[in-house]
Amino acid sequence: MSRENKQFKKGILAGIIGVLCVEVGIGLGVGRALEGSVLTDLGFVNKLSSLEYMIDKYYLEDVDKEKLEEGIYTGLVYGLGDPYSRYYTAEEYAEENSATQGEYVGIGILMQRNEEGGMQIVDCYEGGPGETAGLKKNDIISAVNGIDVTEKEVKDVADMIKGKSGEKVVLTIHRENAEEAMKITVPITDVELPSVFHEMLDGTTGYIRISEFKGVTCQQYQKAFSELKDSGMEKLVVDLRNNPGGLLNSVCDILNEILPEGLIVYTEDKYGNRSEETCDGKHPIDIPLAVLVNELSASASEIFAGAVQDYGIGTIVGTTTYGKGIVQSISALTDGSAVKLTVSNYFTPKGNSIHKVGIKPDVEIKLDANLLNKDEITHEEDNQLQAALEVLNK
Repeated sequence: MSRENKQFKKGILAGIIGVLCVEVGIGLGVGRALEGSVLTDLGFVNKLSSLEYMIDKYYLEDVDKEKLEEGIYTGLVYGLGDPYSRYYTAEEYAEENSATQGEYVGIGILMQRNEEGGMQIVDCYEGGPGETAGLKKNDIISAVNGIDVTEKEVKDVADMIKGKSGEKVVLTIHRENAEEAMKITVPITDVELPSVFHEMLDGTTGYIRISEFKGVTCQQYQKAFSELKDSGMEKLVVDLRNNPGGLLNSVCDILNEILPEGLIVYTEDKYGNRSEETCDGKHPIDIPLAVLVNELSASASEIFAGAVQDYGIGTIVGTTTYGKGIVQSISALTDGSAVKLTVSNYFTPKGNSIHKVGIKPDVEIKLDANLLNKDEITHEEDNQLQAALEVLNK
């Protein structure tokens, strides 16, 4: 069982993630300009040429033409005014794919800048190469392969640690209460990011927390559910608090393990085209279920909660969810870059749109005010979890 299971860690919503990723290869320079296109308007072309001329003539520093070009693409999508649509460079798209799928090549740690210099390890993924090699939470990294990193940014250090699977990296580590720095050699391997944490709360109640719906999440959920059943689980709490969403197919795959036969969710685009995700009903949950949500449960989390609520197979506990009921699609371009655009609305099985509304819980309870600023909250003091347990024990 994960160490994370022993307490609910408050999360911070770094970004609400689109629930649908569809890759479409699009060629460059072969498309036909749309009628009324901004990019073919003579005034636009002339203005862009004037701006480029002034940059070339007057700008003090050297100009990176490639970055200038990427900036134009970024600005075009930014002009939509949609916080969920964006352009990705080839490098950004590769990183996005890795994050979305929940797998990458690395050493299995999470870092942040240390105020006094270097990188502080804020998490070592359980069973990952970093933890196995001896790295610990709160260790400070001062050098990578002998190169000082005390003044570097997180991204730069992460790039230095990345490599090919099978290679090794030597980290200089400073640990609290240790008099001297130590060098730890860590193998670089394929790392699966944990997104599901589970434990038995008592002899009959299982607890599963899903932090995000990634490509690997359903497999992790199935493993957690099976282990809890083998441990005597007769009731289940699924915790989706602070879960910003993720992949549509990931949440639907998990709901296929829970729901009866029927509709899971459907989407509609601007042309009225409807697409449905359905459940085969082969594995309907047969034990009491409570689902914890809060104002930072969004997107795919709301698909989960909305389906459970519409089918009446569980009780939703917590506070009204974020209210992101729109879907993004990622289209890959042939040069490795990509664009993510909002393409449709989604609806719960009963046809409810939750965009900018959210899902109202069946049992509404706010987290106690004295817990809001705590980094870690134990199960015993977590009043929302305790409310969910009361529901299951009725």
